[in-house]
Amino acid sequence: MKTIGLIGGMSWESTAHYYRVLNQETARLRGGLHSAPVLIDSVDFAPIAEMQSAGKWDGAGDALNLSAKRLVGAGSEILGLATNTMHVVADRLLDGIEATFVHIADPTADALLADGYTKVGLLGTRFTMEMSFYRDRLSARGLESLIPEVDRTNLNGIIYDELCRGIVREESRRIYVDAISRLAARGAEAVILGCTEIGMLIDDAVSPLPVFDTTDLHAKALVAAALQ
Repeated sequence: MKTIGLIGGMSWESTAHYYRVLNQETARLRGGLHSAPVLIDSVDFAPIAEMQSAGKWDGAGDALNLSAKRLVGAGSEILGLATNTMHVVADRLLDGIEATFVHIADPTADALLADGYTKVGLLGTRFTMEMSFYRDRLSARGLESLIPEVDRTNLNGIIYDELCRGIVREESRRIYVDAISRLAARGAEAVILGCTEIGMLIDDAVSPLPVFDTTDLHAKALVAAALQ
C-alpha cells in the first residue's frame, strides 16, 4: 500500500475524522490489524483563513505547496487536501509536485452519478458555494449544482465560528436542515456536504435529501488510490 500524504488542519476537527476513515477503510479492505500508512502535515489554519477572507489565494496556494512538498519529501505517494475550499488553489498547490493527487470533488461526483443523481444541492463555505472552481468541476461531469439562495452568510458563519472550533449546536443543525429543504423544493435530488466539517451536523438521519459527505468519500478514495 502506498503512503498517503494528507494536508490537514483546515480545520483539525475534520482532519481527525479523515484519519479515522482512512484507517477504518484500510482495515475493511485489508482485514486484520491493517491500518493506513499516513503522513499528515497539519497547517495553522488561522493565517490560511485570513488569506481566504482577504482574497489572497496565491499566498494560500504557496503555503499549501510548501506543505505538499514536505509530504512528498517525506515519502508520500498519494496526496490529499483535507478541505473543499482550498481546492480553489489546487493547481498552485501541485506546482512541482510529483505525486498522485486525489481531488475531493471527483469521488463525490463518482458517487452521485453511480446513484443516478444529476441535480444536487451544494453546501459549503461561501467560497465553495459562490466561486466557480467546485461547481465547474461538477458540471464537467454532467452534474447540475444548486446553492442556497438565502442564508449563505449564516451557513458560512456556522462553519467558521462553530464547527471549526468543535461546537455543534442543535439550532445550527436546524438551519442546515432548512437550507437542504429549500434546495429540495428547487429540484435538488441529493445534497453535497461540500465542507469537511458539515458532517458534524448533518447525516442521512436528519437530512431531507440523501447526503454525500465529501470527507468520507474523499478519505475512501485516497485509500483506494493507495491500494492500486
